[in-house]
Amino acid sequence: MVNWVVSLAGPRRVSLEPCPADPLGPGQIRVRTCYSGISAGTELTLYRGSNPRLSKDWDDATRMFVPRQAPAAYPVVGFGYEEVGEIVEVAADVADRHPGQVVWGIWGHQAEAVVPAGAVQPLPPGLDPLTAVFARPGAIALTAVLAGDLHLGDWVGVFGQGVIGLLATRLAALSGARVVAVDRVPARLDFATRFGARRVVDAAVDSAAAVLRAATDGRGADVCLELSGSYPALHEAIRATTHAGRVVAAGFYQGYALGLGLGEEFHHNRIQLVAAQVSGPTPAPGTAGRWTGPRIAHTFMDLVAEGSVDPLPLVSHVVDAGAVADALALLDRGDGDVLQVVLRF
Repeated sequence: MVNWVVSLAGPRRVSLEPCPADPLGPGQIRVRTCYSGISAGTELTLYRGSNPRLSKDWDDATRMFVPRQAPAAYPVVGFGYEEVGEIVEVAADVADRHPGQVVWGIWGHQAEAVVPAGAVQPLPPGLDPLTAVFARPGAIALTAVLAGDLHLGDWVGVFGQGVIGLLATRLAALSGARVVAVDRVPARLDFATRFGARRVVDAAVDSAAAVLRAATDGRGADVCLELSGSYPALHEAIRATTHAGRVVAAGFYQGYALGLGLGEEFHHNRIQLVAAQVSGPTPAPGTAGRWTGPRIAHTFMDLVAEGSVDPLPLVSHVVDAGAVADALALLDRGDGDVLQVVLRF
């Protein structure tokens, strides 16, 4: 049997390649991919060649990046983390999964995959399978909201209204926060209003810090969530935050911090700067023992199933998997009308 997998041979060199199908082992299932969403953050860093894992090694024991002596880690095969598919085969010892079941999980951009039965989750009844590509982006957004420790009535700035930023805007609004959404693309700000933002700021025209301080009688935002991965945006989020307030850095920042001045408002206003990252022992600071990665993802999908969050309008392009090079080039250009790009297998 032949499988097909997305392979990255080097920066901006991507294709769909044949590979052998894996045999099925005990406790495993075979899932045939229906859709696989492309991340405009992590996956673009691999596509562009800026991801630190390409030039350094991650040491699990010390949780540090260490120098790598070998060349960059290409090819990168089967990357991707927004998959939904149909189970086509189960091992004899698997009792709680069955062929024909639609499931979501992480198995990378490939036509089919063999994974542990416990690594996939059934699609909630009545949901369009396409919604499941948002399980991981939704978990990333919810992690940022949890890290912000939002309270009813808080003024919250959400910087960056891409897919994850828009989901964070919706989740923050559901938490009772008064959300001010910030972006440079008017169409995305329109989405933010639909997703519950009280106010929007076109950062190409206005200072988000000035708008947030004006909205709060000069205090500034109680919390700002920065999801664009831009150092200047992180700097503006710090400027927009009240004395001793909190800024959550949840974007995947690349390179060194040009445009970020920690000797300015960060230092003088004693801003709490915390990182949120969906993987690892404790995804959101202050939630150890309560919120795990799986619970966060399941909670997001529960919110989708109950109708509190509708991510489907964020799907801007569905592309056949054979055109993956075009799909990644589309995201790489950064056009304002591009949000969630999905591969169809």
